[in-house]
Amino acid sequence: MTTVRHNTKQRRFELDTSAGIAVADYRLSPGVMTIFHTEVPVPLRGRGIGCRLVKGALEEVRKLGLKVVPQCWFVREYIDRNPDFADLLH
Repeated sequence: MTTVRHNTKQRRFELDTSAGIAVADYRLSPGVMTIFHTEVPVPLRGRGIGCRLVKGALEEVRKLGLKVVPQCWFVREYIDRNPDFADLLH
């Protein structure tokens, strides 16, 4: 199983899939990561890849000691459904 990569150069999280790379783009400000866009290759949507991507991103946010602003609806919904990440909300 592929793991989520933190591509700091492009300010995004990446997950390799059979149909291309799933990404979660972010902006950084002091102590806060704003995730504003997620995208999963069209043929693989609805198969849990977005959830794996967002979970990996949020685990990295926690590891870095940051808070998160979920501007992307998918990230916001993921946190709503997984309250163990609610403590990361800014």
